[in-house]
Amino acid sequence: MSAGAGSRTGWAKCLLAVPLALAAADLAAQARRADPPVRQPMLIRPIPPSELVRPEARRPAPSAPTHRPGSPMAGEDLFLDREGPAHGRLQKPHEALAGFPLDRGGFVDWSAALAEGRISPRAALGGGAAPVPHDLDVILRRTREMPYVRFSHRAHAAWLGCGSCHPAPFAAKAGESVTTMESIFRGQSCGMCHGKVAFPAWHACERCHSVARPGGRAADGGGAPTSR
Repeated sequence: MSAGAGSRTGWAKCLLAVPLALAAADLAAQARRADPPVRQPMLIRPIPPSELVRPEARRPAPSAPTHRPGSPMAGEDLFLDREGPAHGRLQKPHEALAGFPLDRGGFVDWSAALAEGRISPRAALGGGAAPVPHDLDVILRRTREMPYVRFSHRAHAAWLGCGSCHPAPFAAKAGESVTTMESIFRGQSCGMCHGKVAFPAWHACERCHSVARPGGRAADGGGAPTSR
């Protein structure tokens, strides 16, 4: 080996030895000190016990209103045509719906309003006809992992005649019509009413999926079979 190569090897050994020596000296100095070595600062400060809020001391969440107030609700004006010629003469929603029962989503529960006697739907536009009662529950079981759906004829027959749903959009024979959530969201099937004149299907799953599957449970909230 040439003298130049040996010189380069010696310099490399020296360069490696210097940081090792410095690290060893730092560890020895820390061992001699009484205080512990410097640690990485914590990113999250632990909460002292004096600042912890006990569960029993927390304020309960305000309960949602069960009936519609007599004052305008947030965003109500977005649905009104203020430039229309009849705007000043028409009854405002907060006036017409004051005191009406609300569901968990804050929408008017029309079945509850019917049960309370706040409304009395006509069976025909001209009046005189009487609604045809039909108290039959149909359980829809093709719901994948969701609880089964209970379709209440009684809740719907209080508003609609048979011809409103049969033969279109639903065949009168069980099993001949297919209903999917996609079709409902697109305004077909149940979505012809729900989301327009009845509660929207995307905000209260438990109102339809109210029957527990075998070994399972119903969706949170229960879902009354008479809910519209």
